[in-house]
Amino acid sequence: MSESGADSKVVYELRVYQTVPGKLPDLLARFREHTVKLFEKHGMKNVAYWVPVDEPKKSNTLIYILEHPSREAATANWKAFQEDPEWINVKEKSEANGKIVDKLESTFMALTDFSPQIAVRA
Repeated sequence: MSESGADSKVVYELRVYQTVPGKLPDLLARFREHTVKLFEKHGMKNVAYWVPVDEPKKSNTLIYILEHPSREAATANWKAFQEDPEWINVKEKSEANGKIVDKLESTFMALTDFSPQIAVRA
């Protein structure tokens, strides 16, 4: 792919969250009830969400992929999301009894030319 990394190309973001011990149910509830909708509001397409089936990650890990129109759009989308008063309120309320996320990894990816296309739900 000669244009990999170009700002005009769709990018996928792989995010892996490790929670504070015992906080995975709180993180999943926050995503289920608020975060997924807020991502859509800010131009981020939810591709899929997973939890591992084996320990030790089973009890503290959420893995998901978002689709962004471009790398530049991803930066703008995240900035708008993080500044959204609704998100700020949700985050504060969900962390009233302590921090939920212990570690976060984010990797931006481009589909290879031989990859099957990803169908994103509308």
